[in-house]
Amino acid sequence: MSSFLKFSAYINDNVEALATEVVEKVISKLELTIPDWEKEQARTMYLEFLRFFGDSFVKEEKCVPDFFIEWSRKNADMQTSSGGRVSLLAVRYPPTREVLTDMFTEIGQKLQLSLEQIVLIIKRINQMLDSSLNETIFAFEQLYEEKKEQAKKEMAALSAPIIPVREGIVILPLIGEMDAYRANYILEHVFPKLSDMEIDHLIVDFSGLSQIDVKMAAYLQQLGMMLKLVGIHLITSGLRPDLAQIVVKSGLELSGTDTFSTVKRALESLD
Repeated sequence: MSSFLKFSAYINDNVEALATEVVEKVISKLELTIPDWEKEQARTMYLEFLRFFGDSFVKEEKCVPDFFIEWSRKNADMQTSSGGRVSLLAVRYPPTREVLTDMFTEIGQKLQLSLEQIVLIIKRINQMLDSSLNETIFAFEQLYEEKKEQAKKEMAALSAPIIPVREGIVILPLIGEMDAYRANYILEHVFPKLSDMEIDHLIVDFSGLSQIDVKMAAYLQQLGMMLKLVGIHLITSGLRPDLAQIVVKSGLELSGTDTFSTVKRALESLD
């Protein structure tokens, strides 16, 4: 039996004990306290991984197994879902690398493998761990960007609610800081709703805004033009002097828009 066949056979014959050893030693090195279900999940993953790793020297499968990549991505998903940082995942790799290196070196010596063969084994495990770490980071970044984009959409929706007050009249209170992203969200998502509501007047209230991005002016002007095309009268209210100054400096024309200091006065003008 060749040396690598003996190595593969040893891994498969002792995979249960080896997987448990890896999990326990990594947890000990990191001084972690983790629930039993997570410990068992890690053990199951290492069972599959060690089998694949042992067989890779017989079948010449040098790539990272799909289940290992999937496990790396699930770790990233769990971390982003809980609001954690990718560094909390990355710190687990050095002790894992150390545990596996020591384990395979000891097995290689027990099986009387040559130094070159042991080096090849360590090199291959490092390549797999590097690939796993890369997949974890890539997945974390992708998931983080997706969740950040979703959070921006949710914030944009919450900051521009449509409030019906009378027949044919709705108020669109703008809340927080208005930038180009949120203004564009109004054009793409709020305007279609307005055009389907069969309203005559829209009061856009600025009193809840803390700041207006200069790009907001162009979007507001575009919104006014779009509303006019569908027969909706645009009214603005609550535009504080500091916000009004930003709007004026941006070059926005408000001459064709009825403007009032408060929503109450805007509503009174429609009586």
